[in-house]
Amino acid sequence: MFHPRRTLRALLLPLAAGLALTALPAQSAHAASTLTNAGFESNGTGTTTPTGWSTYSAGGQTAASFTEAGGHGGSYRLTHYSASAYKVETYQYLSGLTNGNYKLTAWVRSGGGQNSAYLALKNCGGAEQRTDIPVSSSGWIRIVTPIAVTNNQCTISINSDAKAGNWINVDDLTFISGTAGLPIKGSDVSSLAKSEAKGGVYKYNSGTTGDALAILKSAGQNYARLKVWVNPADGYNNKTRVLATAKRVKAQGMKLLVDFHYSDTWADPGAQSKPAAWAGHSYSQLKTDVYNHTYDVLNALKAQGTTADMVQVGNEINGGMLWNEGSTSNWSQLAGLLNSGYDAVKAVNSGTTVALHLAKGGDLAGTRWWFDSAVSNGVKFDVIGLSYYGYWHGTLADFQTTLDDAATRYGKPVYLAETAYPFRLDSKDSHENIIDLSSELVPGYPASTAGQTQWMKDVASIVEAVPNGRGLGIFYWESTWTAVTGNGWDPTDASSGNGWENQALFGYDDRALPAMAWFSHR
Repeated sequence: MFHPRRTLRALLLPLAAGLALTALPAQSAHAASTLTNAGFESNGTGTTTPTGWSTYSAGGQTAASFTEAGGHGGSYRLTHYSASAYKVETYQYLSGLTNGNYKLTAWVRSGGGQNSAYLALKNCGGAEQRTDIPVSSSGWIRIVTPIAVTNNQCTISINSDAKAGNWINVDDLTFISGTAGLPIKGSDVSSLAKSEAKGGVYKYNSGTTGDALAILKSAGQNYARLKVWVNPADGYNNKTRVLATAKRVKAQGMKLLVDFHYSDTWADPGAQSKPAAWAGHSYSQLKTDVYNHTYDVLNALKAQGTTADMVQVGNEINGGMLWNEGSTSNWSQLAGLLNSGYDAVKAVNSGTTVALHLAKGGDLAGTRWWFDSAVSNGVKFDVIGLSYYGYWHGTLADFQTTLDDAATRYGKPVYLAETAYPFRLDSKDSHENIIDLSSELVPGYPASTAGQTQWMKDVASIVEAVPNGRGLGIFYWESTWTAVTGNGWDPTDASSGNGWENQALFGYDDRALPAMAWFSHR
């Protein structure tokens, strides 16, 4: 992903991060070992305290919680709303629970703007667990919250600390045995080596200068993604540079994802140019090229003790790769190229996971068409990666639908291969930012450190909620690509700028940004 051009625009509604309710509810008279009235169907509309639930407000604003028509599954839902600012909690106390791991699941919507709006599990014997309610004014989103119950009880809590006119909808809760979390909390750091060579500096949020990978690791990053170009003009992101950075990644105790572009420059849905060295090769030779290049890089990584844990055979290959021979207009040939890559990965190390990576994470029909075609043509793969940039690729609800469908339809784990969000709109260099207007932002997520942080928390919640534990995790795209002279987007032009510095995880003062908090997601 780099997109040195303008793309789709969306409208913005402001969202502010803030403090949450801290008061603990009294134990309800409706204590039970299973959720009562979990779909809010028992009372019809306008009930402030639905059957089985209790309502609490330090400010006496219990009327801001009520049932109304328009449920996710049934006829009714719970809503928090008031024409004036409010703080309200709707909760249910469960007792007599068998100790163990549980998972709360709920369908939610929100117009955004609250100081905080979240589901919580508390008084369960350990630390409270929360999941923020993503901003989604139309489509319902499923979120999960896991907890270890150690004292045979737990309180399920729905919280709003809201400004006038803010609202949430909640419906169809379940509380059953289970776990949740994200095994992969990673970022793409392909730009790092060149940034450092050109004078790039990285700092902890305290202002102390440090190694960027160590800073990311200290925030919770456990996986790094590195792209590989065949023979790039600037000499970066090639085999030699990837080997050097891989040593640093593994020294931090992180796992390694190697992202093969099979090009000398950016490969994405709009460009899949063959490397110059492979120009004019027959299709049969291209299959050999893919195998040899993939094997060569991965075997060299293995030989130095930094075996790749995951490999992407191609980058955002919606339209195929190695055009024109590997275009999706000739699926049997594309399948042959992809399987060459797969076979090379497994020949080096059978335990390395092979991923196929598409963009347009909100495009259900397009993703289905592509993977249906891949399966019918015998393409081999282990996991599915989708890029999802909310300002280009549909709503959060669209993303969840597509991700869930891919996991279920193909029976494979899925991950968010690329996402990012701006923490400001202005540019630090002379190159126009990819996203630099408020009209381009996702509604409810401002271009601020709070907005960037909330975006990451909410997409993490969606990946975490993929059914059957198939949501592997997320790679933030180019966390270290700050504005450094000489480290622009075009490897053939040393004077090119970077249109992405306002979406890095390091600020214009080079300090680690608050959004790194998402690396500590469960």
